Amino acid sequence: MNESTEMDHEAVRQAIFDYVEGIYEVDPARIERSVHPSLNKGGFFEEKESTYSFTAMTFAELLELSKHYNEDGKMPEDAPKEVTVFEVQEQIATAKLAAWWGTDYMHLAKYDGKWLIVNILWQSHPAQSNRLADMSNPIVVDDR
Repeated sequence: MNESTEMDHEAVRQAIFDYVEGIYEVDPARIERSVHPSLNKGGFFEEKESTYSFTAMTFAELLELSKHYNEDGKMPEDAPKEVTVFEVQEQIATAKLAAWWGTDYMHLAKYDGKWLIVNILWQSHPAQSNRLADMSNPIVVDDR
């Protein structure tokens, strides 16, 4: 990885950290600097075991959510924020965020030299019974 690629890779990671920490820390300014105003965000949350519903969110709605989501401190101090960057090209990137609410898959684009999140597809964590079932039948991935 050359220096420019490493810098872009780190800038992508930072944009995702700004997004998740903006929500965790009730800091909408971090959302404004990391998410493009044309954001397309949609995801699935589990209403009851094995029954999911889809919801969509605009940039304005995400910004409003970030002002209140954790103001009561419902998330633990050590809430997860694990970022995996899959690929960074000159203008686009793709990554995954494991967060307190579930998993976000993200597309980012570089605008005027700044990496911004443009698409998010997410899913809430599966029910506890599903997580236990998943652990008893691990999926082996061979990435050779």
